[in-house]
Amino acid sequence: MRAASVSQAVFAATLIAIGMFGLVRGDFAPIWQPVPRDFLVRDLVAYCTALMSLGTGAGLLWPRTAALAARVLLAVLVAWTLLFRARFIVLQPLVEGTYQSLGENVVLIAAAWLLYARLAAAEARPRFGFATGAGGVRIARVLYALAMIAFGLSHFFYLNQTTPLVPGWLPWHAGWAYFTGAAYLAAAAAMLSGLCAPLAAALAALQMGLFTLLVWVPIVAAGGDASSWSELVVSWALTAGGWVVADSYRPPRPGARA
Repeated sequence: MRAASVSQAVFAATLIAIGMFGLVRGDFAPIWQPVPRDFLVRDLVAYCTALMSLGTGAGLLWPRTAALAARVLLAVLVAWTLLFRARFIVLQPLVEGTYQSLGENVVLIAAAWLLYARLAAAEARPRFGFATGAGGVRIARVLYALAMIAFGLSHFFYLNQTTPLVPGWLPWHAGWAYFTGAAYLAAAAAMLSGLCAPLAAALAALQMGLFTLLVWVPIVAAGGDASSWSELVVSWALTAGGWVVADSYRPPRPGARA
């Protein structure tokens, strides 16, 4: 069995933390939002998503259950995204924010898909074979690149909301907002074209990580509200997912065995 990579371990730990976050709050963790308040058995489903996050995160850390955990996580994320996020595209197709929101879930789907594609390769007869192998990896990377397009465009469409988030010690706030938006778009173009794709994926993950550390961590440390905490959780989850995607471009380690 393959040992978990660092990116897989960090992604698993992130899922565990998200599960604990949901259990402590007694509500849906940020990555599972938004869910209507009048949703049937809402509280029960919220606890189920928290336990599922805990279970799949722990499962990814144990080689014997890692492939199953990745498969369950992928299936739940896809179903959840189609049920609660994709519908806004139909309701508000001209609102860019709906694509950004969908992109957040798509990053996590791409990470779970890539983990499953890698881990299922160790199975003699992997279930959902279409999702494994080179084809599955390619689909996951395309989804991730599309999410980067949504993130990049949001910096331009919502410049007035993005600019104030740039740390005060940096000059030219609007310029940084434009630059980071363009960087996401450039990363997407590189990954879709295959030109410098590994570097583009790594830099996109790095940018999300820097955004987490330089923007949301200071805001929360300064006494941010519940919304800031949610943004921090989402931003870190996206960073962990982006790390998995970037790691997927690395060649297998010499001597690694299934």
